[in-house]
This record gives sequence, structure tokens and C-alpha cells, in this order.
Amino acid sequence: MKRGRGLQLFRDLHTPLVHIVGDHIKARLESRIEHLPPRHPIDHVWISLDPGLGTRVMISVNTFSSQNALAGFDPRVRVGVIHGTWEKLPERGINECHRFSYEELPEIGTLDFLPLERVFLESMILDRAHQAALLEAWGSPYRREEAPGIHQIHSRRGSCAVPESIEGRDGALRFYFHEEKRVETLLFKFCGQ
Repeated sequence: MKRGRGLQLFRDLHTPLVHIVGDHIKARLESRIEHLPPRHPIDHVWISLDPGLGTRVMISVNTFSSQNALAGFDPRVRVGVIHGTWEKLPERGINECHRFSYEELPEIGTLDFLPLERVFLESMILDRAHQAALLEAWGSPYRREEAPGIHQIHSRRGSCAVPESIEGRDGALRFYFHEEKRVETLLFKFCGQ
């Protein structure tokens, strides 16, 4: 892929789903200063990576559902993990992705989605981001002041607080580790999905 084309996806914002692969991963919790309004809980982990296109890309991952909390539903994010190994690491880059759906993954029928407390989920994501050699992610593009990015890193099916389903545009994280050539794919769901 040409370098400019990957970043053009973010400039145009006409692409509903993006696939990113990058290294030099950094992760941090959203800070209170950057988040408004003040009473709203900090509910994201921000991951930045280098997809080899001359700029870093930000991935915003929900760790708590404010919409479910406000509607009186369970606000915890439910996480399913697919374990595997890799033979060859994917190449860095950014690509338009026409479809990514949890329902089409072969492992989905046997996967348990466990509701996790926000602090535990934050630690889980930060730990993997700091240890991984490479990160592959699917999500919807958006533009932040400091960097282009993706968000909606979760199932887009209707949930308790958001009844509308968006088919084929699920988001996920896949971490690649050098140790034992492990792969962990993290899938995220909200109450009612």
C-alpha cells in the first residue's frame, strides 16, 4: 500500500471500517483533564501504534459503557478472548475493511464473554499493549487533534441501551507476542449483545 493512501482513509472519513496493523505500541488511560464532563467516568484506554506510514494512529477502546450505566443497565464490558499462535506476522499498514463480524469467526460459538470491571479491563489491555510486538485492530475511523484514529472497538449489534444494530462493522484487537508466537484476539460486547 502507498503511504499516503492509508492516511487518506482518515482524511476522507468515508470508510466505515478500517483495518490497522502496527508496532511500537504505547498505551495509556484517558486522563481526567482530557475528558469532559467531569462527572463522567474515565472509560477508555488509548493505544497508539506505528503502521509504517509516517504518523502514529490512535485506537480508543471502551472499558465501561456510560450509555448502559445511564439507562440503568450493566455498564461492564464483556470480553471474549481467542487464543492462537502465529506463523508469520502481518505487515504493517492501514487498509479499508469491507466487513468484520464476530458472528463469522469460527471460534465464536465456543467463546465465553465475561463481564469485567473497568479497572481490571484497563489493566488487561495495558498489560497486553506493553508486552505485544505487534497489534492488529479493526474499527471505525475518526480524527483526533493529535492523530488519526479508530474507535468502536466492540460488537456493533444492538445492546441494552442502543437498540440499533450495525452489521459487519465490529471492532476488535489482536495482539501478537514473540513469546511462544502467541496471539490473543480480544472481542468486546456490551449488555444485551
